[in-house]
Amino acid sequence: MPATAAPPEQRVVLENVSWDTYERLLQENVESVGTRFTYDGGLLEIMVVGVGHENPNRTLAALAEIVAEETKRDFCRTGSTTFKRRDLGKGFEPDSCYYLQNAARVRGKDELDLNNDPPPDLVIEVDITRSSLNRFPIFGAVGVPEVWRYDGERVRMYRLRGTEYEEILASGALPPLTAERATLFLEQSKTQTSTEWLSQVREWVRASIR
Repeated sequence: MPATAAPPEQRVVLENVSWDTYERLLQENVESVGTRFTYDGGLLEIMVVGVGHENPNRTLAALAEIVAEETKRDFCRTGSTTFKRRDLGKGFEPDSCYYLQNAARVRGKDELDLNNDPPPDLVIEVDITRSSLNRFPIFGAVGVPEVWRYDGERVRMYRLRGTEYEEILASGALPPLTAERATLFLEQSKTQTSTEWLSQVREWVRASIR
């Protein structure tokens, strides 16, 4: 009997969920590493991620860190930290996220509160099975400046302009990386050894900033 591939993501969306219920679910699942909760005004999406989701997530996170390191940009990795604003009725747990321009403001903190702390400068989202809940209005409401999104085929980059996101060809947070180059590196990571891939990325960044 042929093996059935596990889906990269499994999702369920619940309606009319109160903020208090959302908070309780977060507390009850604090140790559930592979589970992401997204809340938007009473809608709650619960997503459980598999290896098909985590592989591109970790690859894009590694790519972001290499570019930051090679271009000597300070950064703080905050992973899938829970970010929430009760006054806005919005909360999310990104696949990966980074503080870049605001790295010094959050370094060393054990907790982040969007009422007092800035949002992450970069959010990385993997959305292969098509989320039922649009996260962009949530990111925009809390002021995330840049989002990278991988849909299983290509990486797209978005910049916040006002309250809406516009697609951009190159990262403003981590130049000289482009969406096209990020897609290429992601595809190459599927066939190359990790050492080959890391060396290739570093060589490209160094050549691009000479």
